[in-house]
Amino acid sequence: MNIQQVLTDVVILFAGIFLALVAVYYILKTDIQRFFNLKDIELNKENRTHILPLRLQAHERLIIFTDRINPANLLVRLHQQGIGIGALQAGILNEVRSEYQHNITQQLYINSVTWNVVRKLKDDTIAMINNAVQGLPADSNGIELSKAILQHMASIDENPYDLTIELIKKDIQKMF
Repeated sequence: MNIQQVLTDVVILFAGIFLALVAVYYILKTDIQRFFNLKDIELNKENRTHILPLRLQAHERLIIFTDRINPANLLVRLHQQGIGIGALQAGILNEVRSEYQHNITQQLYINSVTWNVVRKLKDDTIAMINNAVQGLPADSNGIELSKAILQHMASIDENPYDLTIELIKKDIQKMF
């Protein structure tokens, strides 16, 4: 046998093996794809079972946050007999910022639109408190600030705190 005959036989052998592998691949292609799809589905299902409780907890915490920064609740919690306007303002702002910082990581688990509404509600609450203080004389007390804030809240057609809680609830319902 000459070298040319051996090389021809080797090329024919490798071509046959290659064609056989290609044929096996095309025969098993759908089974291979199905296997990987099932793996992906299983992984997604496992991720959802771990993430769903975290997402629900995030929504719960944001409802609590929204309720806690509602001025009606803040004033009941923070108002003390004889408290000055500056002390009450500082206490309210500190409470709102502290609550926000405590819940800032919840944005990982909720819809970004909902998070933006929650963040805007926090900013609007701070602005409302500061505007109420600016609208009062410097010698006012905490009771006058509380009245000004509650009167402003009463003048709003739709309570933004209730609307935010409803938005959070709708966000939860989208998960199911």
